[in-house]
Amino acid sequence: MPAIPSVTLNNGTKIPILGLGCYLLGRNTTSEIVYNAIKLGYRHFDTAQMYGNEREVGQGIMKWINENPQANKRSDIYYTTKLLGENQGYDSAKRAIRTSFQKVNQLEYIDLFLIHDPMTNKDKRLGAWKALQEAVEEGLIKSIGISSYGIRHMKELLEWDGLTIKPVVNQIELNPWLTRKEIVQYCKDHSIYLETFSPLTKGFKFNDHQLQALATKYNKSPAQILIKWNLQNDYIVIPKSSNLQRQLDNMNVFDFAISDEDMKMITHDEAYEYFDWDPTDYMG
Repeated sequence: MPAIPSVTLNNGTKIPILGLGCYLLGRNTTSEIVYNAIKLGYRHFDTAQMYGNEREVGQGIMKWINENPQANKRSDIYYTTKLLGENQGYDSAKRAIRTSFQKVNQLEYIDLFLIHDPMTNKDKRLGAWKALQEAVEEGLIKSIGISSYGIRHMKELLEWDGLTIKPVVNQIELNPWLTRKEIVQYCKDHSIYLETFSPLTKGFKFNDHQLQALATKYNKSPAQILIKWNLQNDYIVIPKSSNLQRQLDNMNVFDFAISDEDMKMITHDEAYEYFDWDPTDYMG
């Protein structure tokens, strides 16, 4: 299996374009799942305070590093976590960031810390960003970003006079039936990378006849077609699976390309189907 490629973010750091989502991985199994995923070839892991398994993700990474410290380097791994909504606001965020860091302090730093959603208010969102910027200056975090932000939330942040560090990514739900063209264009115009969660539609679209036709044509699974659709749109993609075979299948997407014609055929700009949640138009 070839190494997963990386892209360069607006602060010059690199991020693998395919990672493993760690949502709903139980604490008693997370460490081993992460360790085994690294053995498969994954180098990018996405967790959150809300998931309750930050420490265990870190333990799985450290198990691999400690197995052969000469060959297995911390710098080879990309670790992301996210700030819980109730921890937004400057003081709360300062405490919560420190708590998240202490759970994985053997990693020495957090590669990417996101605000999990915009569903608080302007003061809390900007206060959280101030705390994240300070954590970067302190060396706890390499990069900071946002998740499920709509255009108004991004404008609020980018036009704030306290902004010293731009978000490197907006992690958001995208799929062929949820293309969010305006948000995607706004992010591209401001050099904010799109990173997609729930890229597999939680399986709800696996029986779509067009998706099935492409799976047959390219001799791939519906999941692999959906992952490739994201990658060919230049998105970073975070599929979730606790199953080793499915993890392997999700990585096995670098040996084919979907034609431009087929990309257009499966892309439904007129649709608006989300399968997780959609805080992008939250008005608070």
